[in-house]
Amino acid sequence: MGYKDERFYMKKKILISSFDLAVGGVERSLIGLLQTIDYDKYDVDLMLFKHEGEFFSLLPSGPNLLAEDPHYSTFRKSIKQIIKEGHYQIGISRLLAKTLSSFQGQIKKIDEPGYLNIQYGWEMSHPFLPKLHKEYDVAIGFLWPHHFIGGKVNAKKRIGWIHTDYSNIFVNRKLETRMWNKVDQIVAVSEDCSKTFLRFFPNFKEKTTVIENILSPEIIYEQAFREEPAEIKKYSGKTIIVTVGRLSHAKGMDQAIKACRELLKKGYDIEWYVIGYGPLEHDLQNLIDELDLKGRFFLLGKKINPYPYIKACDIYVQPSRYEGKAVTVREAQILRKPVVITNFPTARSQALDEYDALITPMNIEGIVAGVQRVIDDQQLREQLVFNVSKNLYGNEKEIEKLYRLIES
Repeated sequence: MGYKDERFYMKKKILISSFDLAVGGVERSLIGLLQTIDYDKYDVDLMLFKHEGEFFSLLPSGPNLLAEDPHYSTFRKSIKQIIKEGHYQIGISRLLAKTLSSFQGQIKKIDEPGYLNIQYGWEMSHPFLPKLHKEYDVAIGFLWPHHFIGGKVNAKKRIGWIHTDYSNIFVNRKLETRMWNKVDQIVAVSEDCSKTFLRFFPNFKEKTTVIENILSPEIIYEQAFREEPAEIKKYSGKTIIVTVGRLSHAKGMDQAIKACRELLKKGYDIEWYVIGYGPLEHDLQNLIDELDLKGRFFLLGKKINPYPYIKACDIYVQPSRYEGKAVTVREAQILRKPVVITNFPTARSQALDEYDALITPMNIEGIVAGVQRVIDDQQLREQLVFNVSKNLYGNEKEIEKLYRLIES
């Protein structure tokens, strides 16, 4: 009888996989999830393809970090490095994927063929990747694509996360459908993110649900007051603007730079600080220099803790072209800042226009008008701050939705 009772209360074995813990919204969301899971109830293994990243120090003690596998760490390495290390089949697969996605991107005039490159890279490398031998009750793929949990993990149930807006990325739909067919449950991080996904893949409606990125206001407050950002010097009459995001086409940093120039032309005393890194860093710095914005627009690079910078700003701006769910917008609201966001497809799942953010047209003129209005209209600015101050943005209870998926 005692033996049966012990078996009845055995903890379920969960695997969570992602690429690494580099600075980014997805990675910060993963840390939030790992900090919230009840480890008395679940036995969690964490599979990171590469054991690196600025957020590594934030990894809680609850999950068991699996050893890094050199085959999977290739997804964070260059093709040259992969071949140099002797992974010839994976290296050749990646080279073919890059060539094919680049060619297809040029033919179809795709703004960002990077998603296609990643998709083809996994498809072509898949036969040369090893399987995990341990058996799990549930395997969770936290970062797209989900070939790993779909074909390399022995699990009774598979759950794949969506963090992006499918209306603004290009992927091979046939291959994407095949990948999602191997997943039992699909989790989108916002209602709009779910809607755009289902617009392209309506057959997956019954197994798609929404679980928002888990944020703890207490943790955000604590980290925001840890330090004062040395780069920001405040004085009367100057407006400090902060943006956090990857330096990529999707995040619209080029539009922010041009908007900054227009605001200065109009006589506004502003300084704009961007926290983040990415493939367009060199191009964006050249644009800053070309527009003579040195001393006005700053690329600060990676910051493990962006919250002191958000706390120090007068206005938080998200100039994105598209988002799945911009975690940083919610973090700025938690820190009681007036927020300006562009009207990207999922923007209205982030905020209520003129209530807890100002939503502007998704172009340079829109960003300029939005920032200008928040600076000039004191009543609007104070109302935005008042509304975010009274809202409770903590959503730790979102974890209950994941528990229901695990137990169902």
